[in-house]
Amino acid sequence: MTFELFNRTFFIATDVLLAYIALIGTGLGVLYLVNRANKWSVIKDYVTTTHHRKIGVLYLLSATLFFLRAGIEALIIRTQLAVPENDFWVFQGDKFNEAFTTHGTIMIFFVAMPLLIGLMNVAVPLQIGAQDMAFPYMNALSFWLFLAGAILVNMSFFMTASPNAGWTAYAPLSTAEFTPEAGNDYYIFGLQVSGVGTILAAINMIVTIVRHRAPGMKMTRMPLFAWSTLVTAFLILIAFPVLTIALYILMFDRLFGTSFFSGEAGSPIYWQHLFWIFGHPEVYIIVIPAFGIFSDVISTFSKKRVFGYTSMVVAIVIIGLLGFMVWVHHMFTVGLGPVVNTVFAITTMLIAVPTGIKIFNWLFTMRKGVIHLGTPMLFAAGFIPTFVIGGVTGVMLAVAAADFQFHDTYFVVAHFHYTMVGGTVLGAFAGIYYWFPKMFGFKLKDGLGKAHFWLFLIGFHITFFPQHFAGLNGMPRRVYTYTAEDNIFIFNFISTIGAFMMGIGTLFFVWNIYKSFKNPDRCGNDPWNGRTLEWSVPSPAPEHPFDPMPQVTTIDPLWEAKRNRGGKLPVANTSRSAPIDVTSWQPVGFSGLIMLFSLSFIYHVTWLQIVLGIMVLAFFALRTLTDEHTKMAREGEDHDNI
Repeated sequence: MTFELFNRTFFIATDVLLAYIALIGTGLGVLYLVNRANKWSVIKDYVTTTHHRKIGVLYLLSATLFFLRAGIEALIIRTQLAVPENDFWVFQGDKFNEAFTTHGTIMIFFVAMPLLIGLMNVAVPLQIGAQDMAFPYMNALSFWLFLAGAILVNMSFFMTASPNAGWTAYAPLSTAEFTPEAGNDYYIFGLQVSGVGTILAAINMIVTIVRHRAPGMKMTRMPLFAWSTLVTAFLILIAFPVLTIALYILMFDRLFGTSFFSGEAGSPIYWQHLFWIFGHPEVYIIVIPAFGIFSDVISTFSKKRVFGYTSMVVAIVIIGLLGFMVWVHHMFTVGLGPVVNTVFAITTMLIAVPTGIKIFNWLFTMRKGVIHLGTPMLFAAGFIPTFVIGGVTGVMLAVAAADFQFHDTYFVVAHFHYTMVGGTVLGAFAGIYYWFPKMFGFKLKDGLGKAHFWLFLIGFHITFFPQHFAGLNGMPRRVYTYTAEDNIFIFNFISTIGAFMMGIGTLFFVWNIYKSFKNPDRCGNDPWNGRTLEWSVPSPAPEHPFDPMPQVTTIDPLWEAKRNRGGKLPVANTSRSAPIDVTSWQPVGFSGLIMLFSLSFIYHVTWLQIVLGIMVLAFFALRTLTDEHTKMAREGEDHDNI
């Protein structure tokens, strides 16, 4: 679309124009509703909070909004591919490249990650008997850095500079020689900023679990979601710095003319190694927490202790370790040789063993259990066959010779979504329905939840199962059109129908949240007849929920207390010191500063880089001189004097 203004001709794509209209309209509508309901104090409370439950809610809210945004792109992609030689709207050529790039980037980094980190924030401290995260201030900073990075990546669309090199940003396509526009700079800086927040969150999780467990809560008594969180945090701590290094080097190639990934001295294969050394552990970073969620949900809704607790813990640890030994299966076709391919094919197949152990343990947990098919349990039950299909196709892709046929086809797209959506997204939905009472004090509507489940799950299989056959028929990924003679029309058409079913199911989820807030079904501390410590504290969970501190003597402490002590947990003689919760504008202010600092590099404004760099250093000095302990002590003295 072109228009004249001040004797100059301007061009703006109609999709960007419509997005601006939608964003401004939605923003004004939200401002009106917040002002009418006088909720500014609530917003201030959440923006300045350092409390783990509220931080978790912020992660989940952000992830839900980004899920809707990336989901719209998925529907656009499927609409473009619904029929042969289609010309839907403007989504051909580079626009299609931008659509699948931002869809993948947002879903992996700004949907899957925050959904699970949000649930970790909400549940893990309560499960282990901690009063809060070990470092509440750093917890808030982690979230706001994540959001700053997410905003950078999403901002690129409105600046008509979306990333367009795929979510993997393969060199040399992602270098300035082939994509000189700012889009891939947004990708680099957005992921760097959000990645720092994720690393800080991982450190916080590790310290919280290691140092802030309730008395008697041995490592061998922790819930499996806490165990999966601990393993995931270590994976983040090892894998994300590799991504940071890769992005940093790519930034130098793009901004300062180095040649790490191109030219005689460099090689695009270096990028693939660095990216997938991060990328495959990332798959387990966003699947292992879902395993923990399913373990807790299946145990609770089967009214049985999880079968083979020790083997489940060992399986989680082995999956985490093997996750760093399989990255080359993404690179079987680049020419590393038969010996290398064989070694990594074997390690890839080995990872199916601990995963199979977990599948059988979940089934044995349900066997002879008193199963209640609430909405969280439905998502857990739907996950098992879905993930098994993804695992079987994963073993097929691990055969190096076969991978030469499967590579870069829609067979890989189908496999990837069966593991990511079938594992991560179904797990996140199960966790949201399960722990929603701990966040807000009421449950989501069960009827709407079941409608959401069936529409989403059936739509998922209709969408992605046919894509296996499209891939086997030779349909390459990342193409925006095909011909009738390719004999893949029927697979794409069915897939598009399924995608819209998933979209309708997601709308049921959003409507469920609205209706539940409008007419809440208040529930007590323990609406699911739970087994672990989080169900012993009030709903929603208050600050410093454990008073008095419980003494843990078994794996399922609340369940054992119900059986033997009338539901009363034994009280500990000692308790650990509680972290200091504060309210502060500093985390959101610093994250905004980092976002502006990144923009100054994206658009090469040197004087602004210097000014903002000095301001960032000044913030570090300010934070170094801030002592919450002294502040809290003074407030306590003032209170005593009153």
